[in-house]
Amino acid sequence: MSYAIKEMFLTLQGEGVQAGRRAVFLRFAGCNLWTGREQDRASAICQFCDTDFVGIDGLGGGRFGDADAAADAVLGFWGPGEAGRYVVLTGGEPMLQVDGALVDALHARGFTIAIETNGTLPVHPGIDWICVSPKAGSEVVQHSGNELKLVWPQPGSDVDAMEGWAFDHHLLQPMDNEQARENAQAAVDFVLARPKWRLTVQAHKYLGLR
Repeated sequence: MSYAIKEMFLTLQGEGVQAGRRAVFLRFAGCNLWTGREQDRASAICQFCDTDFVGIDGLGGGRFGDADAAADAVLGFWGPGEAGRYVVLTGGEPMLQVDGALVDALHARGFTIAIETNGTLPVHPGIDWICVSPKAGSEVVQHSGNELKLVWPQPGSDVDAMEGWAFDHHLLQPMDNEQARENAQAAVDFVLARPKWRLTVQAHKYLGLR
């Protein structure tokens, strides 16, 4: 199988439980909840995405002919040293492309594999760290993992049901849009009222990281 990858780069994880960790981000092209085209945003299930996942023209992007080629590229971005190798598979929606061959190739190179997914497709069982970010109006099938990250506010989200899902951490992240200040206060109020949840912020934006 070949892989359409929008971009690949070395950075620090900017949000969630693993925030601050050195990581290679591997961003796959394509999503099943929005085409990525602005003219389609208003009719998409996910209307607030702030990521460009269209095409394969980003830094480190391209079409990789097999899993070894993609994993070697990840290793190249990590650089020398074997300690702490960590890769985040993201998108778009990475589970449209992630398969056993890629998981095996990354593990063979010593990487711990994390994924950031909308949860509408089952996550490969070989993934080491699962972060699901559910989108209101979609059918989430991945009800277990390491962290559930709900962007807030999202009218129509079944928060009561989510609290029953088998995640180690329930995180709430203020939506970054024109109402960012109001969203932040709403997220703080939410967490104060529902102690199962923790607040997470997009630290990479404050730090000017990718």
